Amino acid sequence: MRIERATNRGVRLRNRSALLTRLLLDGPLTRQALSRETGLSQPAVSNVVSDLIEDGLVAEAGALESEGGRPGILLRIAPGFGAVAGIDVGETRVRAELFDLGLRRLACADRPIGGPAGTTPETVVRHIHAALRAVTAGRGPGEVLGVGVGVAGIVQQGPDGAVVHAQTLGWDAVPLQRLLEEGTELPLHIDNGATTLGQAEMWFGAGRGRRHAVFALVGSGIGAAVVTDGATYRGASSSAGEWGHTTLVYGGRPCRCGSRGCLEAYVGAGSVLQRYREHPAALELPGDDEETRIAALLAAAGEPAARAVLDETADYLGAGVANLLNLFNPELVVLGGWTATALAELLPRVRESAARHALRQPFAQARIELGRLGEDAVALGAATLPVARLLTEGGVVS
Repeated sequence: MRIERATNRGVRLRNRSALLTRLLLDGPLTRQALSRETGLSQPAVSNVVSDLIEDGLVAEAGALESEGGRPGILLRIAPGFGAVAGIDVGETRVRAELFDLGLRRLACADRPIGGPAGTTPETVVRHIHAALRAVTAGRGPGEVLGVGVGVAGIVQQGPDGAVVHAQTLGWDAVPLQRLLEEGTELPLHIDNGATTLGQAEMWFGAGRGRRHAVFALVGSGIGAAVVTDGATYRGASSSAGEWGHTTLVYGGRPCRCGSRGCLEAYVGAGSVLQRYREHPAALELPGDDEETRIAALLAAAGEPAARAVLDETADYLGAGVANLLNLFNPELVVLGGWTATALAELLPRVRESAARHALRQPFAQARIELGRLGEDAVALGAATLPVARLLTEGGVVS
């Protein structure tokens, strides 16, 4: 009897998970549509939906217009069931955002990171705690279901929580989860920032409906999330996707990682600005941070030096995209991150460069697009980490 009860409970949790997932990604939906999309019988859907409504996880969202007969009642995830936080740990700032369970943004807080000294683990952890307190202020116990953190570098999950290896930041096996747990009791979920961006674009942006895609994060650093057959490829120790440290030019420009000729040494925001400063006709760019200076570089695009550096950047980025096409044969490459967003006008030239450097067949079947979620993509993707856990567990909050 105990085995039978355990089996029944497992089936019910899987059914709850399937319905909640469909409502989050595709809702609002009727019970009939849920039955079609999940393959569950209508009686099973009705029973599970009744439980989810009683638990406060699902709410009615009006009636579907009908030409005859009884109109279908639309259902959606109840946004007020709880909130989730997503934190984007970049190299220039820590950005925290709070979302309801429908992933509508409720609050946002930025904490600038000043110079190399600002990227020490202790300083970054203080910024994360401060930003998290800012967005969760006024929330009672149990109202925030969890916190997701997207961070640069290799994130290894271990028995003592997530450990981060970020060579460009000087982080070597930093026990980030343990350090963060010292300042909050909220459940924590930590992953690579490119991976969280990829998850956000898969759920809500350019990657919806795709099974094979690469999501490139182009900012101060460069990374990528490779999705194959709908699942993120992580490699043997979660270091897959370090696209920025693939060699573009043998013996080329020095990279922050200690190697030479990496893609990041040509396309990362700091590298783009450095190449411009080295140009004999360069002008002085205003601003105290990379984002302001990249904007100024774009504003100066009519000047020969700026135009030359921007065109070179597009060509280098296109060559890097060609490597992704040749290696992974995706149906889609999405360019996200703040630098890619700022350099959106270069996309046609990036595509032309990719066409020159990629094999014809993988290039012909792939699309190269900009991300659709803008500067919120990493934080939104980080917020999906606790949501994904909730969905997997059938909406049961432990």
